[in-house]
Amino acid sequence: MALDALTVEVLKEHRKNQLERRLAAGTDYRDNDLVFCQADGSPIHPQVASDRFDRIVQRSGLPRISMKGLRHTHATLALKAGVPVKVVSERLGHASTSFTMDTYAHVLPGMQEDAVVTVANLVARSRVQRAEIERGSNVCSTLLPAALCGCRGGI
Repeated sequence: MALDALTVEVLKEHRKNQLERRLAAGTDYRDNDLVFCQADGSPIHPQVASDRFDRIVQRSGLPRISMKGLRHTHATLALKAGVPVKVVSERLGHASTSFTMDTYAHVLPGMQEDAVVTVANLVARSRVQRAEIERGSNVCSTLLPAALCGCRGGI
């Protein structure tokens, strides 16, 4: 899964600390190949992880949000930012994009409006470019290859 550079650095530091704890535990360490575990390598109980997360959020001064809520927020923000549904679906581990679409359909109305405006702007720009071409101008050269627009410029 793709991660931003800051997250990668934080995880590298976490891994370094984890390896130090592993060495300190010696033969008592239970290697379960977990990213997040107890000091002895054993799994963290889900409720313990949730409780720790809640305390971190509370200390941060941010509004309360569950880990599941954080996941939904990630998906919603990604979709609103124009990240393709296929990518969001893969990041969430959904079996199909249709499940993602059904789950996050509430995000799509605004996206539909944005898409309409974007396409309308492209059509309007295309009309202006066509008019400029007919007048002999070369304004389309920054947007279209010469083979498509017929001008001498092109990309």
